[in-house]
Amino acid sequence: MTNQSGAASDMLQKQLKELDQIFQDTIETLNIASGTERVMKWRARTIALISESVGQKEGQKFAALQPGPSFTNDLVEEFTDLIDYFRAPLADLAKQQLQPSPPPSGGN
Repeated sequence: MTNQSGAASDMLQKQLKELDQIFQDTIETLNIASGTERVMKWRARTIALISESVGQKEGQKFAALQPGPSFTNDLVEEFTDLIDYFRAPLADLAKQQLQPSPPPSGGN
């Protein structure tokens, strides 16, 4: 693993921990409106960090994630879905950063 991918992986892990902390704090207080606002601020910071650490393309892919409307009438469930919506692609990106990059193919 190169230093750059190691730093990117560390940053992604930190962002996942931040997201988990937002979830825990919100569930404890049940202030879903504040929690949702914190998630949106976290998302904006995360997009910038991904673009800087991993690459513009990955940052744009994460920025393109737009959760759709929810009709459950259960605010806690909707908030949990919002967290999962961002956690899954971020966790996948973190796993990709841990994978060794394939060697360049030689054009024989």
